[in-house]
Parts: sequence; C-alpha cells; structure tokens
Amino acid sequence: MAFLEKLFGSFSKKELKKIQPIADKVLALEDTYAAMSDAQLKDMTPKLKERLAKGETLDDILPDAFAVCREAAWRVLGMKHFPVQIIGGIVLHRACIAEMKTGEGKTLVATLPVYLNALTCKGVHVVTVNDYLAKRDSEWMGKVYRFLGLKVGLIVHGLNNDQRRAAYAADVTYGTNNEFGFDYLRDNMVIYKEQMVQRGHAYAIVDEVDSILIDEARTPLIISGQGDKSTDLYKLADNFARGLKKSVVAELDDKEALDDQVEGDYVVDEKKKTATLTKSGIAKAIQYFNQENLFGDSDGNVTEECLTLQHHINQAIKARGVMKRDVDYVVRDGEVIIVDEFTGRLMLGRRYNEGLHQAIEAKEGVTVEHESKTLATITFQNFFRMYDKLAGMTGTAQTEAGEFEEIYGLAVVEIPTNKPVARQDMNDVVYKTEKAKFDAVIEQIIECHKKGQPVLVGTISIEKSELLSKLLKHRGIKHEVLNAKYHEKEAEIVAQAGKFGAVTIATNMAGRGTDIMLGGNAEHMAKADLRKEGFAEELIVESNGHADTSDEEILKVRARYNELEAKHKAEIAEEAEKVREAGGLFIIGTERHESRRIDNQLRGRAGRQGDPGASRFFISLEDDLMRLFGGERVQNLMNSMGVEEDMPIENKMISGSIENAQKKLEARNFSIRKNVLQYDDVMNSQREIIYGQRQKVLAGEDVSANVHDMVTMSIEGNARLFLSGEVADDWDFDGLRNHYRGWLTKEDDFHYTPAELGELKIEDVVKVLTDRAELICKNKEQRYGSDLMREFERVVLLRVVDTHWMDHIDAMEELRRGIGLRGYAQRDPVVEYRIEGFNMFDAMVESIQEDTTRMLLTLELRREQPIQREQVAKPTSESGASDGSIQKQPVRKVVKIGRNDPCPCGSGLKWKKCTCKQYHPDQNGTPAK
Repeated sequence: MAFLEKLFGSFSKKELKKIQPIADKVLALEDTYAAMSDAQLKDMTPKLKERLAKGETLDDILPDAFAVCREAAWRVLGMKHFPVQIIGGIVLHRACIAEMKTGEGKTLVATLPVYLNALTCKGVHVVTVNDYLAKRDSEWMGKVYRFLGLKVGLIVHGLNNDQRRAAYAADVTYGTNNEFGFDYLRDNMVIYKEQMVQRGHAYAIVDEVDSILIDEARTPLIISGQGDKSTDLYKLADNFARGLKKSVVAELDDKEALDDQVEGDYVVDEKKKTATLTKSGIAKAIQYFNQENLFGDSDGNVTEECLTLQHHINQAIKARGVMKRDVDYVVRDGEVIIVDEFTGRLMLGRRYNEGLHQAIEAKEGVTVEHESKTLATITFQNFFRMYDKLAGMTGTAQTEAGEFEEIYGLAVVEIPTNKPVARQDMNDVVYKTEKAKFDAVIEQIIECHKKGQPVLVGTISIEKSELLSKLLKHRGIKHEVLNAKYHEKEAEIVAQAGKFGAVTIATNMAGRGTDIMLGGNAEHMAKADLRKEGFAEELIVESNGHADTSDEEILKVRARYNELEAKHKAEIAEEAEKVREAGGLFIIGTERHESRRIDNQLRGRAGRQGDPGASRFFISLEDDLMRLFGGERVQNLMNSMGVEEDMPIENKMISGSIENAQKKLEARNFSIRKNVLQYDDVMNSQREIIYGQRQKVLAGEDVSANVHDMVTMSIEGNARLFLSGEVADDWDFDGLRNHYRGWLTKEDDFHYTPAELGELKIEDVVKVLTDRAELICKNKEQRYGSDLMREFERVVLLRVVDTHWMDHIDAMEELRRGIGLRGYAQRDPVVEYRIEGFNMFDAMVESIQEDTTRMLLTLELRREQPIQREQVAKPTSESGASDGSIQKQPVRKVVKIGRNDPCPCGSGLKWKKCTCKQYHPDQNGTPAK
C-alpha cells in the first residue's frame, strides 16, 4: 500500500489537488467582500438563497458563500480563515472527514460549510461530544451566522419540547450526539405530529467524529422504562460468585477443553473479556441454588427459570472477574458510574446493559436498581446513516479510514497544517517489567523538570495514574493528576499543562476540548483571578461567554476578564519563550493503547501551530497489550539477547511488533462494531417499516381504510385457524365462538345442521363476523361523529403498534443473546437471526392486527364527567366557591419513598433525580402524590 501511494499518490493528495483551485477562488474574492459595508455583506444571504432558488447548486455558489462567511468571521470574531482552513471547509462540504491536527481551528473551519448548507433552509446539525462545547460553539460561532441573518439553535439536556422544536427549526442547530439520537427516538413514540421536535436529517457535521462514530458505536442509544424483574437474584448470584475460585488466562483456546486448561470454578479470558463457569463451578451452582440441572429440567428441556439463573450467574462472575473498579467504573455517592475507556471521563446517566450494571452494584454493595425495559433503541451507526449528507472532523481518523469508508461511506482527507509540525516523535522504549518501566518514566520526568520543560504523562487507567502520582510524591516532584475522580478541574488542569516546569498526569487525553498553550493559558488564569476577586461562579462562567446580553453584571465581569486576560497574555509570552527554549511540551505515554488513534491523540497535544515538542512511549512486557497480543516474540528476543530487567530496548522491529499488536486489536474491535451493526441492520429495516407507518399516521393520513383492512385480515386469519379441517365436521366452532365471545359472537352462533355444514364455506363465516364488526364501527361513528371516530382509530392503532414494537425489541434482544450458539451447528448466527427476526416481525404484525381489531370493537370513549360539588354552609378552605360550595378534594395518598428508590412515575430514574411533577416533597420532606 505504501509503495502504491508513493507511485500514484495518496487519496488525500489527489483530493487536495482537486480542491485547491476552488480554495483559490474563495481567496480571490477577499477584497471584493472586504470592500462591502455590513449591510451589503448581510444582504448576500438572501441573494445567495435566490441563486439557489433559480437552479444553481451549492457547488456553484460555494466560492461566494465561503468568502462571505470568511469576511463575516473577521468582522464579528476577529478571526480570518487560513487557506488550509478553507480547504478543510470544502472537504466537509463534500461529505468527507477532514483530519486536522490539534490547534488547527476545526471549530472555525466548520462555519464555512455550515453557512453554505444552511442556505438550503433544510437545517444543519453540528454535533459535539458534550453540552459545554455545544453551548460554547453555538454562542461563539453563532455570532457569525446571526450577523448574516441566520437563526441558531442549541439542543442540550433539560430543554422542554417547545424549546427543542424551536432549536431544530433554526437554520443551524448545535447539540450532542446523544441529544440528537434520543430526540429522534422520542419523536417516534409520540401520538400527535405536533409533539415531534425534529424536522428531518439533511446535513450533519460531527466534531470528534472518531470518538462518536467509532468509539461510541459499540453502545446503542436506548430509551428505557422500569422493568418488573426483581433485584434479589443479583445479590444472591453475587454471594455465590464471591465464594468461587477464579482462574485467569490470556486466551481460552477451546471451550470444549475448558477444564483441561485451567483450575478453578470459573475462568476469565482476558483477550475477549469473558467469564465462563468450569465443571466445578457448575456443580457448585447446582448445589448453591438447589437445582437438578443448571441447563434444563429433568427431561432436558431448557426452561425460563434456568435461563434466568444462568444469566444472573454469568453476569455475577463477569462483574467479579472482568470488570475492575477505578478502571472500568468508579463508585461515587453510592452509585456505580462507568468510565469511558477512550476519554477517561465519567459517563453519567449511562448504564451497562443486560444486567451487568446491576451485577456490579451487587458486587460493590450499593443499591441494586431494577432492570429496565427497552422502549426504543438505535445504534449511532444507523442514526447517522439516516442523514442525506454527513461529514466529520477530528485530529485522528486515518487509522480507521477503512471503517469510515465501509460503514458510513466517508472518505478521510488529511488537511495540511498551517505551520510545519516541529514535534519530535521518538521510538518506543521497551522494558522487561512494569517496575523498570515506571522507574524510567520517573527519571525522564525528573530530567525534563530540571530544565523547566513541561511534561504531560498519559496513562490508560485511574489506577495507573494514581500509582505514578505516588512515585512522583516520593521523589518530591510537584504535579497535577487528572482522571475521572477529579474531572471537575479538568479544563483548568489541562490548560496549564504547558507552563514552565509543569508536570501533569492524565488518563486518556481524547476529546478534552482545551488547548495546551506553552507558558500557560491566559483564559484560565484570568478566571482564577476573578474567583480571588469574589465574583460569583455563574458570572465567571459568563465572563468569556459569547451570548448577547444587556445584563450589567455580566458586562462588568466581561470587561474585567478582558483586562486580566490581556495582562496574563503579556506575562505568558515571556514564559512561553522559556518553554520553547527548554524543548516545548514533552509527552510521555506509559502504555500503548488498544488503538493507535488514541496514542496519536496523546502525541497531538504537543506541537500545536508549529510549537516545538517531543513524545515518547515507555512500554513493558507486562503491559496488557504486550502480554496479550504482541509480547511473545519480543520476550524471546530480549531473553536471547540476555537483556536485564532495567535495560531499555529501542528497536524498529519491536516498534513494528507493537504496531502489529494494535492493528490486530483494531481489527477485532472493528469486527465487534460491525457485528453489532449487522444485527442492528435487521432491526433497522423493521424499525424503518414501523416508524415509516407511524409517520404516515402522524401526518394526518386517513387510516380508516387500513384499520378496517386489519379487522378483515384478523377475522379471516382466525377463521382459517379454527376452521382448518378438510371437512366442516372437523371445524372448531367452539374455539372460534369462545375467541370472539362477548364482542363478535353469542352462545347460539355457529350451530349448523349436517345439511347446512355440507354447503358451508369459510368465507360465509368470515362474512358474518366482518359484517358484525362493520356494524359495530358504523354505530360508533354515528355516536361519536366522523372526526372523533377517525381520531379514535388513529390513537388505537398507534398505541397497539407501540406496545407490540416495545415487546418485539425485547424479544429480538433475547433472540440475539442466544443466537450465537447456532454457530456450533455450522450455521451463520447473523443469517439465522435475520430469518427468525423476520418471522417474529410477521408474528408481531398479526398480533397488531388482532389487538387493533379487539380495541376498535370493544373500547368505548368516555366523556369527561362534570366536577361534583358538595353543598356546605360556608367555604372552609381556599378552594371555596362564591356560591358557597367547595370542590371535592381528591384523597391525598402518601407514598413512602427513599431518595434512592425508583420514582413511582415509571421513568426508571431515582426519586431524587426525577423531574416529574407528579411526585414531589411535601412539607415534611416525604415524597407524596
């Protein structure tokens, strides 16, 4: 591949060659638009829209639109796009991924394609990784769009439906991937079109696209309600698992020969991150849970009870054997919170699925929450593939270019840096033991610290960051630690990592969103001064905000902030020069990550905008990556060379082995994500059918004919089920009569003489029942009126479809859990899942027809009853009426709920976190309804 690229040129170089003439056209228009007044520049937006309306394409108007936006950014923000940023904007418009190094100004780049595509009036979504960045960018870059006459919306957590609808109606909408995805799912659960908030999926630009479309693609978005399964079995299973003996292997070669490979009651496969019971473990489980057989009843039949027990035991041993505290999760305030393995951030509100989270809660001795019932779900892959046009930007995408192309159809284009990269990336240094490696890391930090060179040390877990911190304390080196336990100070710690002599230890640096500037960050220093001067925290947050305001206090704090920032910038300039002389920021990686991309993100923190810097990874053969995926060859080499424990090896062959190990892991992780997508593709085709039908109903389409067809098909299907014999004498009239008893049949129905049976056809029975059904519907329509009857049909159909779709999601999840076993029979599990999934879908459709028929014919609309009043002598409360009567007050039932108990409203949230209006504290602090 490298040889072919040298011969023919890379894809990026070819694309840049095509794009350069377009960028030159944009630059050539600079003087034209610089000469315009503000009013003339603003007037370009309607003129460009008019050109589109007359038949020109976005590509036709691109040079003018980009030049207009570039001039507006200069006037409003004091920032003018560099030539390479214009190239990046064109790449984004062409529905590609722009790979731009850290510090190259991706946020500003996005304004060009956003403005251009917003001129279509279909809406542009800018997707960020967190609410803070969405809010910052919508206010900051939003100034450009608003100056040019466009509306800007913001989607963050906590907005109501009206606010969301207004934000989506804007020309440009900023928000997080989670908010966009959940709004889509919620829109497909509403009963009325007016309750929907989104208006389509025309064009999206995804910031940190590798984080969102790759790292988060393993976990689907799920809207859930509280399930009804007991939590006691999780505690029981954990008590059982606690007493088992664990055996750990790098990789389990053959599950059939499990007991020959290991000793113990269960074995942990470190590569696959699985836990499996051995024969001795199964025997102990049978005894502990008083079962005859863990895998079925005495006749060998698999029962629901056995499956449930297996599920809880498997999750308990996985929680104890695989999941590690302060690596995979932390426990804070009585809650188990997931740590994002790629960014090191706490994933608040997210839970492991399939009961694993409950198993960890039982292990840690905190409150075990109820399992949830899935109401709606979609993967990020399938959500973002709905957009007519998708683009993304990040500093590291090239290593995953194949996956972006295969899953999303997105090509990756490397954008050249504005200034040449001056960072020196050194070869990896490999040690035999972890102790020797950390000793070497400490020595490297001390060496840098002596000359004032700032150091950023990257670790892959909280545990390792705290170990390194202890070693530094022992040597008397002052330092800062940033991990999921101290994430509140994240931006402040990262911002000052470039100060003279600074030492910073941090877990994975992906997506931190804060630039490390040599000499320090004036913005954060100014804010620290504001705190010392006694300004309130909410004002300090607004001190460098970009939202328009007339609030005098905010204007005052912004003025003071600008003074302090200018002062610190002057101070920093001198210190930054000292840091440059010391060599710039030194990046130390204490372990290679599963993905080369995450390593590159850590390296990329140094050397922004032409600054000097250096990076080096320190590795030991005891690191998980080396031990599990690439260590044997290197181990043999070091042994043959007689390498001592503390002797470093720096060799290209070793670096190649490490990279190959990472490539293997990347390929395996891609396979996992692709496997998730293959299964979700089956669900997605079904989801599109269901959601498509819902959209037609919500759009006001008359469903009366569809509903009446359902009634006919349901009756015909049941008639053929009960009357299935070859001759009428064998037909089950009792079964058919009982099935429809009370709503379509009476006791004296379907009693025929032998002569009548001889001439009877199934169609005759179907006609009798359908005629009765039509008569019931006709009578209801006369009583309710046509408009109310159409509404009744709509609501019945939507409710039935939603109920069965939710049950179908659960059923498909259960099918997916067990379908892998088909592989042992030499059958492709995905093909089997597809076949059975569509059979289940057909069965669901039949159930929808049956239940829609039943509800349509049996339910009655209840008119609202007038308020009852009770006559009394005098008003005795504030609810008294002027006529001397009072309304009867409903009985107030007090429901005792602990703060950590689930809220009775059914949201699935803890009472203390639920925002429902239904349950709230009374005067004594007791939640009540």
